[in-house]
Amino acid sequence: MGNFLLGFGIGVTVGVLFAPKSGSETRQYLADRANEGSDYLMNQGQQLKETASDLLDKGRNVVMNQKDKLSDMVGSAAGQAKESFQRQS
Repeated sequence: MGNFLLGFGIGVTVGVLFAPKSGSETRQYLADRANEGSDYLMNQGQQLKETASDLLDKGRNVVMNQKDKLSDMVGSAAGQAKESFQRQS
């Protein structure tokens, strides 16, 4: 990772030194690109948050549906057992 950052830094430095634009234009260009990158990361983070929230809601709904189905099955089995016991008595 350290070598990558060193190479990146050298590449940026060489690029700035040999840039066809003036220093102020190059600095503005780099600032604009940094802002675009920051905005992109913020948007990706927001989308990830929304996706995780949606998945959590879907998972919660599945669990609640299964709980309701299981509760209905247990209630039905209990009712049938009660009826069977009453018939035998």
